[in-house]
Amino acid sequence: MSTLDENRTFLPVSIAVLTVSDTRTPDDDRSGDTLAGRIAEAGHWLAARAICPDEIVEIRAAVRRWIADPQVDVVIITGGTGFTGRDVTPEAVAPLFDKTMDGFSTVFHQISMQSIGTSTIQSRAVAGVAMGTFIFALPGSPGACRDAWDGILKAQLDYRHKPCNFVEIMPRLSESQRRGATRGEGRSA
Repeated sequence: MSTLDENRTFLPVSIAVLTVSDTRTPDDDRSGDTLAGRIAEAGHWLAARAICPDEIVEIRAAVRRWIADPQVDVVIITGGTGFTGRDVTPEAVAPLFDKTMDGFSTVFHQISMQSIGTSTIQSRAVAGVAMGTFIFALPGSPGACRDAWDGILKAQLDYRHKPCNFVEIMPRLSESQRRGATRGEGRSA
């Protein structure tokens, strides 16, 4: 079981939150509020927050801006992971991934099963790493955001979490891109 290593110092990370919705505004973005509150409560920095419509081009543009920003370590997206015609978040972000994080979806569904039962199969939550930035795409409900944060992200974004966590590997996420770039094999966007 996981524990906290109290000999390590907590290291805050910088997190951007994107709400994908055709109807939400800053006044009624409960999922974005849930994530922003938990990020602050955990001691991390909210680097940016935005809302964009369920449009592949707009979602991808927002995420690309943040993964290109060296001040953003993590992007959390809420919304657009269902099956309707307007749910396009996985299609928008998956092509950006250098590496996918298949285990995230598996663990998210296990946790979500406790909250909403078999309805969890209606989510296409995905995660990956792009240009050294972690990206997590969650369903657009406050409950799903709580499940993902409380059950996965809070621990994995805490440098003190044992036996391992995302923070300790952040400095090494872009190793292959840096090596390729030094050999003249840079990535194309």
